[in-house]
Amino acid sequence: MNDALKAFTLECQARVEQALDRLLPPPTTRPTRLHGAMRYATLNGGKRIRPMLVYGSGQALDIAWERLDAPASAVELIHAYSLVHDDLPAMDDDDLRRNQPTCHRAYDEATAILVGDALQSLAFKSLCCDPCMQADAEIRLTMVEALARASGSRGMAGGQALDLLAVGRELNLAELENLHIHKTGALIRAAVRLGALLDPDADKGLTHRLDHYAKCIGLAFQIQDDILDIEGDTETLGKTKGKDLAQEKPTYPSLLGLAGAKEKASLLVDEAIQSLDSFSDEADPLRWIARYITDRNH
Repeated sequence: MNDALKAFTLECQARVEQALDRLLPPPTTRPTRLHGAMRYATLNGGKRIRPMLVYGSGQALDIAWERLDAPASAVELIHAYSLVHDDLPAMDDDDLRRNQPTCHRAYDEATAILVGDALQSLAFKSLCCDPCMQADAEIRLTMVEALARASGSRGMAGGQALDLLAVGRELNLAELENLHIHKTGALIRAAVRLGALLDPDADKGLTHRLDHYAKCIGLAFQIQDDILDIEGDTETLGKTKGKDLAQEKPTYPSLLGLAGAKEKASLLVDEAIQSLDSFSDEADPLRWIARYITDRNH
């Protein structure tokens, strides 16, 4: 990670952490167990890539950072809820997340289900009510629709359903790409779009290029995750290594080989960066994030 990206990352993480802390109910508020678990699942670290993409796309369009705190928080709340539910025994059945016990292990399965439900509703509340967004009702409604579509059966939840159906099966490359465009890519695309939606007068050509950037990095992100599931180690990853192989899930390395998967990810990152050619240096954080996606080790 270069120094400029590190500085941008730290600023984004600090902003979204403060915004999330304000949004989440205090652990002393009843029901205290649920609220404590919500904070456990959300404030226990993480790369905050999706909020960074909200801030990055907003900066590329010259949107003030304080207007971006609510959508950055909303997309991270959706991501946090998805991780809690994905880790459940009925889904991926994982015991470790971000080097800590998963939510259902730290609390219990019923509480973890409620945590996901509550985090999801809080995400949409933040888009509807945050005054710092300085957005009218039409813009807020468009943002809610965008995040709802990315989270639901045509996005992340649908991708998870496809993922469960794929266990033990052989998928072709088009089927695997479709799975991950929904499971991982939809929320990444939504993050970039949420930042851009706060500029309703943005050139449509520019917003289209931002969306293409997001589509490319969303797929590259998943490919790198597949690679790290093979090459990484549990301590660095913060989650159990080799779960995909153990659960007989189709992955890019299983279809393309490790070298082929790395080449595919690299080509997608190049394509993403090329899609930003029309943008000024203000879009540099998005360029840095694209490179980081395939350079990261967790």
